[in-house]
Amino acid sequence: MRIRPAESSDQEAVWSIIQQVIASGDTYVFHPQTPKEKMLAYWFGADKYTYVAEDEGQIVGTFLFKDNQPDLGSHIANASYMTAPEARGKGVGMAMGNYSLEEARKKGYKAMQFNIVVKTNEQAVRLWQKVGFQIIGEIPEAYQHQTLGLVNAYIMYQAL
Repeated sequence: MRIRPAESSDQEAVWSIIQQVIASGDTYVFHPQTPKEKMLAYWFGADKYTYVAEDEGQIVGTFLFKDNQPDLGSHIANASYMTAPEARGKGVGMAMGNYSLEEARKKGYKAMQFNIVVKTNEQAVRLWQKVGFQIIGEIPEAYQHQTLGLVNAYIMYQAL
């Protein structure tokens, strides 16, 4: 697997992953019907470092990180990750997570924080704990799960 900075030519492949991941409305804050243009403008925004994971020439994952807060809070990164459904369970998320932490360190970040990890997304919670993140808070009814209704979300953190 190769992880590299995303290029504009990757947008169609990244959109395909995003579209599939948000479609169920059970893991991401983005509405399942978010338009392509809006999602790509967000994912490839100038305020973000965006990457893709390739396996045998195919893009199988993408992630981004950015300042979690402006100015005096900009030393902590915030990140988002998506793995193509057909590549789940193959170590893509773990590889992207570890790579992103190293890249964030190189860019001068002191920590990484996830502001909303849906509590019912147990696979993601376990993955981030394996990568070294700790749950530092729980937000009641923070996420509008498409089938379960309002569910809690975790704030997860790791010092770099």
